[in-house]
Amino acid sequence: MYSEIASNKRRTWLIIALFGVIIAALGWLVGKIYGTPTFFYIALIGGAVYALIQYFAAAKLAVATNGAHEVTKQEEPRFYRTVENLSITTGMPMPKVYVMEDAALNAFATGRDPKHAIVCATRGLLEAMNDNELESVLAHEMGHVKNYDIRVMMIVFGLVSAIGLIADIITHMFWFGGRDDDNQPNPVFFVIGIVAAILAPIVASLVQLAVSRRREYLADSTSALITRYPEGLISALEKIRDSGSVTRRPNTATAHMFFANPLKGAALARLFSTHPPIEDRIARLRKMGAHA
Repeated sequence: MYSEIASNKRRTWLIIALFGVIIAALGWLVGKIYGTPTFFYIALIGGAVYALIQYFAAAKLAVATNGAHEVTKQEEPRFYRTVENLSITTGMPMPKVYVMEDAALNAFATGRDPKHAIVCATRGLLEAMNDNELESVLAHEMGHVKNYDIRVMMIVFGLVSAIGLIADIITHMFWFGGRDDDNQPNPVFFVIGIVAAILAPIVASLVQLAVSRRREYLADSTSALITRYPEGLISALEKIRDSGSVTRRPNTATAHMFFANPLKGAALARLFSTHPPIEDRIARLRKMGAHA
């Protein structure tokens, strides 16, 4: 467990470094095309500012992107008390509690560390799960908090968003800033625009895979250890399998944060999913219960 936490902290800095390399490379390339090195320094400074903003604001952006809102103990006593009890059990600070008004059965956690964590559940999950099932799902999310998965996932969200922004900027420059004297599109920008449009979603998918399926298995195991009741998580997974986890406003940039895959479409889900198949997760938990 401790080695996984250390690995997550190291991976966070590697992802940030990758972000810096991408920004610097694009700044250098655009500077070469326009014949001015200023773009390189603008890209470096802008990238550093963007990374800083993402580090402190990405969690709020993630909940806003998914239409979640913060709730109090008075508003959601059952949900709040369950998270509160898990915080006491694990010895972690109490995270902020959010709800997505969505019928899908799903949940996610985000934040830069356990002191600045957010745990969110959909309305569908809160209504469909009994107390043991809800506790097991939320223990899974608290496992992500405890293991510092949330920091890695938050940085991944920021990087994926940045890749989309970079692709949009390059395309905009192609159409409005990259024309020759004869008012024809600059062929260099034409190539860059096409390549960026093709590679952006592929790179985003690869970056999301920084959050490996092993993390989901580890969080499932953490849930079983916290609750001492793997059958609760098995039952929750079966309900999610049967009822569905696809959210009303699915977003590929935050899909890796969720308890179960929130994306529509089998092909799209396979392309962007960092989640193991639910049946595999159930099988592992059953095996864990058999050896308990």
